[in-house]
Amino acid sequence: MTLQKKLLSGLFWVLLANLLVKPFWILGIEVEVQNAVGDKAYGFYAALFSFSYIFNILLDLGITNFNTRNIAQHPQLITKHLSGILGIKTMLFGLYLVVTFTVGLLMGYGSDEFRLLAWLTVAQFLSSLILYLRSNFEGLLLFKWDSLFSILDRVLMIVICGCLLWGPRLSLFHFQFSIYHFVYAQVTAYALTALLALGVIARKTHFRRLRWDRRFFLVILRKSAPFALLVLLMASYNRIDPILLRELVGDAEAGVYAGAFRLLDALTMVCYLVSVPLLPVFSKLCTSKRTPSERTQLEDIIRLVFWPMTLFTVGVSVACAVGAEPLMQWRYHEHYATYVPVFRVVIFGLIPIGITYIFGTLLTAGGHLRQLNLFAAMSLALNIGVNLLLIPRLGAVGSAWASLTAQTFMALAQFILAVRLFHLPWSTFNPLKLRKLHFLTSFK
Repeated sequence: MTLQKKLLSGLFWVLLANLLVKPFWILGIEVEVQNAVGDKAYGFYAALFSFSYIFNILLDLGITNFNTRNIAQHPQLITKHLSGILGIKTMLFGLYLVVTFTVGLLMGYGSDEFRLLAWLTVAQFLSSLILYLRSNFEGLLLFKWDSLFSILDRVLMIVICGCLLWGPRLSLFHFQFSIYHFVYAQVTAYALTALLALGVIARKTHFRRLRWDRRFFLVILRKSAPFALLVLLMASYNRIDPILLRELVGDAEAGVYAGAFRLLDALTMVCYLVSVPLLPVFSKLCTSKRTPSERTQLEDIIRLVFWPMTLFTVGVSVACAVGAEPLMQWRYHEHYATYVPVFRVVIFGLIPIGITYIFGTLLTAGGHLRQLNLFAAMSLALNIGVNLLLIPRLGAVGSAWASLTAQTFMALAQFILAVRLFHLPWSTFNPLKLRKLHFLTSFK
């Protein structure tokens, strides 16, 4: 099977699995949780979740993206790397706990914050572990297994949270739902998914035990360091908005932003899922000396994903902005009016996010981490600057403009750099050329 066919197969299975599950999780369960606990409690959770997410990079240090790229290029190394990297992950969890709680103390967090943060750190570790285990399936181009484990945690969360939320309404039992029960459900679902994923990958790689090798640790951490910095910077400029809102204007505005951001988060998942099979496929093509055939395949693949992604992101953003009021009323009932102006701004972030998931993935596969880190640092500085300028005057709306500004800058910078470095002709972005993709005809 050619790389193009494997890519299409991967896209089909990953998108099918996730589009059946994750929209219901984000627009059904998460919305019901916010309606049940209120904007203030959910804003409290959203700010602490973002805080724990920013330091999530310490759980991974770029290992997952490095592993996907490395296993795609050198699949024979998977057994050796799996046993060694799992050992690294357990040590990084300790580092993550120390840094997260130390920074929390410096920020003046009290017992309420630390109680919730403790569970969120466990959830972040298990989520990071699942992503690493999935990177092995991706690197081996086993996209059906990757698709299964990309949704299993959410399926389990839907079952658990559904019982907790709707059980009392159906008079099955008496229960007062709180934001802590939402976090407990996440931890349980992540733990079960991680155990099952580890079992499957262990059978396929003959993994038996953890390996503690100091020299191996140092080599992997050195190679993954640029990936780690990139993930940290991108996580920061994408997730810092609720934290700044909570610090500057309170929990309620952070909750409004989280509510308006939720649909964008759901739609962003489609863009992310496209990038999942793109990274190992791009990695196989981004060798030091690309042949004419590999250059042609690279242009074909970019052409294949660019225009569908562009049409999807632009079309959905415009449609959602026009229908913002009924959409927000549908999910948030009597409080919907506060979400509408924030949503109408933040939803247009889908367009640059889609571009970033294509060209950022290409640049990552090509090893151009230094330039990506520079762009991400500039985007973070831009986001913080615009937030500090606009939040005191506009609240959550100002934060939405800050997010859109940073995302647009990042997307344009990556697009221009990718065109220059990979010498992509402008015909690559001609939608009329789609019908000339020769490998598509073999599916007929």
